[in-house]
Amino acid sequence: MIEYLGQELAQRMSELAIGLRAEDNRDGTLRAIVHGALDLVPAASWAGICLIQGKRVTVEASSHDLVLELEQLQSDVGEGPCVSAIRQQRTVRVADLAKAGQLWPRFAATAVERGVRSMMSLRLFLRRETLGALNLYAAQPDAFAADAQILADLLAQHAAVALAGATHEHHLNAALINRDMLGQAKGILMQRDGLTALQAFQLLVRASQDTNMKIADVARWLITDTENNARDQRPTGCPRPPSQPSPSTTGHRPRTVA
Repeated sequence: MIEYLGQELAQRMSELAIGLRAEDNRDGTLRAIVHGALDLVPAASWAGICLIQGKRVTVEASSHDLVLELEQLQSDVGEGPCVSAIRQQRTVRVADLAKAGQLWPRFAATAVERGVRSMMSLRLFLRRETLGALNLYAAQPDAFAADAQILADLLAQHAAVALAGATHEHHLNAALINRDMLGQAKGILMQRDGLTALQAFQLLVRASQDTNMKIADVARWLITDTENNARDQRPTGCPRPPSQPSPSTTGHRPRTVA
């Protein structure tokens, strides 16, 4: 029986790994991890994923609105099993959130009120880099035994590898899109205002600084505005983000990028 269960587990983990690799985008990978956790880990009623974005913990995937609410609460108040798993770089398993003396009183009270009694948060990491946490919720106390943690740990390892690859591809695609938009925006300025490539870039940089917008957003705005003007066949003025004075191309030397 044990041998059979071991073979079945190996097969299911293999299928999960193949399924994660088959996803063609980051959001699909996140959803596959959440569904895989519910399928693989006994007693898991709900699941979700939080990731680290800079210094913030953001909710990226959830199996239910309940999870979305509880994970957003942890992010907002800065406490909870998910936050502890990320900060302390370890798996956090809570037998009963209704017991007195909880480490996270605000989160625990809300979770119990919503029908959650036990929880397990597993850090998603590669070597020394923490990506975020996989969070499992159950309606019963003491739902996650030691064998459930072993399964969840295996899942988390596969998930971290798949997520790192999907995130890298996501960032690469975003960088390529931003580069293409920047090139297109520079081309618009060069053709319309007779600027050099460097002058066009410096103008975009100055607009970014003056409006506190990312340069990619300024480029996107310029492209959209130019396309709208072309459709409306209206005369086009000097491009500027909304509610900002037109950046001058003469009489003022654009600031260079540090």
